[in-house]
Amino acid sequence: MEHDHLVELLNRLKLTAIRDQIDSLIDEAARRELTIREALAMFCEREIARKDERRIEMSIGLARFPFVRDLDGFDFAAQPSIDKKQIREIAGGRFIANGEVVMLMGPPGVGKTHLAVAIGRQAILTGYSVMFVSAPTLVAQLAKAHNEGRLEDRLIHFGKPKLLIIDELGYLPFEPNAAHLFFQLVSRRYERGSMLITSNRAVSEWGTVFGDAVVATAILDRLLHHSHVITIRGDSYRLREKRRSGLIKTTPIDTAA
Repeated sequence: MEHDHLVELLNRLKLTAIRDQIDSLIDEAARRELTIREALAMFCEREIARKDERRIEMSIGLARFPFVRDLDGFDFAAQPSIDKKQIREIAGGRFIANGEVVMLMGPPGVGKTHLAVAIGRQAILTGYSVMFVSAPTLVAQLAKAHNEGRLEDRLIHFGKPKLLIIDELGYLPFEPNAAHLFFQLVSRRYERGSMLITSNRAVSEWGTVFGDAVVATAILDRLLHHSHVITIRGDSYRLREKRRSGLIKTTPIDTAA
């Protein structure tokens, strides 16, 4: 009877972790000869740990990362142009708290998306909300919403997360008028929400990417105002692996010629 009453109280307080482990928790507290205060602290720690696990799991699902990556799995030795300490500091999340922008620039295959996902996952562990979206998908959604008269709803949607990660900006040129839609999103988040953008195109080429040099300048003006620009120089991981496996062979130079 007392057990059922205790379970009912824990249910009403939504302390589900304590409820599910109540017998083992009481046994552990007795085995360790904890005081009531110490036992209560242990119960609360287990409850918080369960809630954190569920929050992280839900947040990672909502972020829609394309794959699982972390910084420990990144080969910094293969990309000496990257300052490992700088990346670690960025992953700490201060730029998110300050509403700043991180831009990862470099050719395809050098690890930009890997770093973006790793930083995004670390942000979730820190407690920030994150959304990951490719630039073509983002622009397509904004354009569709604009045509259907729902642009404000989409801008609110992409304006909510504390960190918005936009991947592969520059791989495909923007459709006509899409640059103006992207500008509205950047303006909406300017100094209010942080962004992380990966691109294979130098900022000097963004006028071509957006198809409008004036709008590109306005976008860059806001993105670069409070930003951390990281340029990665190096070989593609994928091409390097293909060379190692022999799928791509280096043509020997004919010195006699």
